[in-house]
Amino acid sequence: MYVWIKALHVIAIISWMAGLLYLPRLFVYHAIAGEGTLSETFKIMERRLYRYIMTPAMLVAWMSGIYLAIEGGALSSGWFHAKATLVVLLTAAHIHDGALMRRFAQDANVHSPRYYRIFNELPTLLMVGVVILVIVKPF
Repeated sequence: MYVWIKALHVIAIISWMAGLLYLPRLFVYHAIAGEGTLSETFKIMERRLYRYIMTPAMLVAWMSGIYLAIEGGALSSGWFHAKATLVVLLTAAHIHDGALMRRFAQDANVHSPRYYRIFNELPTLLMVGVVILVIVKPF
């Protein structure tokens, strides 16, 4: 059962990360588009990505990850604590994405496309850290 949960965990992470990387890119284009028909299309795309892909994937990643940490005995490992910290930061980025999406939905965006381009790099950096910690287990 452990390896099946691990496979599910990897699938959930891939789906979640795809959303964490794509949604801010949609925000870039949405900020450029301004209000109008194109803005309404972006609102639909953003909402569907966040609600139907990103959030369920995040929840499955968390649930399967907790199971794997307990069953695999990782809870007492230093690398796991560092990884867990980075996952909490990824979750914070996810929540922030939701707040940004709600602002766009209300036509109340306050950020430039440049902000979203820079913010888009945060999940990438966190993901690199998680992968290194999980594979290398440096401590």
